Amino acid sequence: MIRFDDRTAIVTGAGRGIGYAYAEILAARGARVVVHDIGAGPDGTSRDASVAAAAARRLRARGHAVRAASGPIDSRAGCRALVEETVSAFGGLDIVIHNAGWVGYQRIEELAPDFLARMTRLGVETPLWLAQAGWPVMKGQGYGRILLTTSDRALFPEHAQAGLAAYAAAKSATLGIMNVLAHEGAPHGIRVNAISPVAKTRMWGVQGDVDELRPDAVAPGAAFLVSQACRASAWMLRASNGQFRAFKPCEASGVDYPRDLGAVTAESPEAVAAAWDAIAGDAPQAE
Repeated sequence: MIRFDDRTAIVTGAGRGIGYAYAEILAARGARVVVHDIGAGPDGTSRDASVAAAAARRLRARGHAVRAASGPIDSRAGCRALVEETVSAFGGLDIVIHNAGWVGYQRIEELAPDFLARMTRLGVETPLWLAQAGWPVMKGQGYGRILLTTSDRALFPEHAQAGLAAYAAAKSATLGIMNVLAHEGAPHGIRVNAISPVAKTRMWGVQGDVDELRPDAVAPGAAFLVSQACRASAWMLRASNGQFRAFKPCEASGVDYPRDLGAVTAESPEAVAAAWDAIAGDAPQAE
């Protein structure tokens, strides 16, 4: 049985929805958990410390070792403060799940610099600063698990939505961050993966209990990825309705990067056009 006894975890965006489901399953299986949530509104603005406090209170009522935290994490200093608070409270740090995020819509014609900056601070900078702050602890103990959050809306053209360019930029960057951190962490027992969860939460404009696409149905996948049982790294896990599919881009056999891709040779745009079906291979052909 997968347990988290003597493990300490930070879960961001854990006051409600998917993040709360992550914190709940880790705490129920023995982890000491810092439930972090600034208590933002659906648009990512405003703050309400009572959201994290209430979530932590519910979990403590079940006998779990849980603390609430609600400080801002959209800066290097804020992320460092959260890690330091966690280490001070529980004596270490083994797991970081960065789940916090928000969905905002601005079509490309209206996309504003401050909107993009706010999205990338939380979606691109925060995971880097959290990892940087926690890295010395994990590296020193030769063990760590980091789980980042991406989205099918960014990864698959079929699921793209108008107005989500900023959101997709941040969620796509997650995979690049994951790849590099997984590479850097491998010699030190640090595994880094990403999850793309789908659940009916406030992000969907849904309040209360639901009969499908429940947050607790994606939590088992996250719990595995941050467990000692998981030896995988640099994988992306799709999680929805209690179903899971993992994938990672892998280089084709016979490639001598970057000089020989083991691929179709073409010396002009016309040659590329003529060979396009072979170049695209078995990839689905969109109209």
